[in-house]
Amino acid sequence: MKPLRDPEGAELEHFQAACNLDGAKVLEIGCGNGVFTWQYAGHPALLVGLDPNAADLVEARKKGPASPGKVVFTRAVAEAMPFSAGLFDVVLFASSF
Repeated sequence: MKPLRDPEGAELEHFQAACNLDGAKVLEIGCGNGVFTWQYAGHPALLVGLDPNAADLVEARKKGPASPGKVVFTRAVAEAMPFSAGLFDVVLFASSF
């Protein structure tokens, strides 16, 4: 049996309670295959999922709509992000290693 990650949705509830995502520019470091990313994708003005694994990013893109609009997946490591300082309002780094 494959374990379910956060089947009750507590992780998402805590994240949304801690941060106002409406209209924010959000960076999710270590987005993996986008399972968590797409759960809150409707709130931010811009959502960037960052991950070094190209195969995971392909899967992440497949999970969303054909025209994801404000959701972008970028391949990079957290130690060398291709963004300027101050670009994001919220940065999420959880469940990554």
